[in-house]
Amino acid sequence: MSQNEQVTYADAGVDIVEGARAVDAIKDAVHSTYRPEVVGDIGGFGGLFSIAAAKDMEDPLLVSGTDGVGTKLKVAQMLGEHGTVGIDLVAMCANDILATGAEPLFFLDYVAVGKLDAEAMASIVGGIAEGCRQAGCALIGGEMAEHPGVMDPDDYDLSGFCVGVVDRASMLDPENVQEGDVLIGLASNGLHSNGYSLARKVCVEGRSAEELREPRADLNGESILQALLRPTYIYVKPVQAVLAEVPGAVHALAHITGGGITENLDRALPKTLDAEVRLGSWDVPAVVRFACDQAGLSEEEALKTFNMGIGLVLITASEQVERVERVLADAGQTTFRIGTVTPGSGVVRYTA
Repeated sequence: MSQNEQVTYADAGVDIVEGARAVDAIKDAVHSTYRPEVVGDIGGFGGLFSIAAAKDMEDPLLVSGTDGVGTKLKVAQMLGEHGTVGIDLVAMCANDILATGAEPLFFLDYVAVGKLDAEAMASIVGGIAEGCRQAGCALIGGEMAEHPGVMDPDDYDLSGFCVGVVDRASMLDPENVQEGDVLIGLASNGLHSNGYSLARKVCVEGRSAEELREPRADLNGESILQALLRPTYIYVKPVQAVLAEVPGAVHALAHITGGGITENLDRALPKTLDAEVRLGSWDVPAVVRFACDQAGLSEEEALKTFNMGIGLVLITASEQVERVERVLADAGQTTFRIGTVTPGSGVVRYTA
């Protein structure tokens, strides 16, 4: 290259014009998530959000969570459907901070792409906005980063960051759990966003594109890719309804993610109590059964790999169980009584 030859940012693979188009393409989706507390608009150096509502709390605590979607993104890329993984992104973060009883307030995203495409970005961020609407939080900022030479042109990755608030006096805490509490399992709608390295290996690898897209009776008429891509359920509104209508009934909460019931429910227990889970007391979604069968997993291994049909567990005072179930049913949530809290050492035990 001669000393006088100009090399622009676009020559290096970063398209600023396409980036501006992408920002314009996502504005309506972002605005659809706004709450009254949002100050200003996207495009600034930082998102602004009023916390004036926290003044009504005795001891407000900010709760934050961050996560990604992981290798489920590869399924979206294979199917060419990018509008649902944003829901997964919000779900993984919002469901996590919900475990403290917090109300999600706002969300930020980070999208890294090999080659920026405004229409594809609008689809991805549209999914994030839909997730935010389901969680009741505002999408107040984010970043779209183009990584030429580092990522393949059609490749992308997502991460998210969610902030919520809870009054310390009403916070869900393992120390609130008591012997005799009932485990209410909230149904998942599939694999959610965990275990996909295994699921893709046993369900996707070695199958033709036609076979992956073919409707299957053992997946209730869905194809393998459709079943694997079903977005993670966001539990915020049903659980917030319970916390508002039956205060004090829920003692602790476990979000069932990577590690399954075995390695997540114990995080909601004190060291002196166990969760005794009754196997067979809930329905297992077809895609979860399919993935377990394809992998040849033992029951023990399956329970610490996938959610097995339970996306969230509420540890609930025994005398309030029916009221809690009624509120959840009114919110459209399917529930199962999956066990009880017993004396122990802070572990999950299974009974037939």
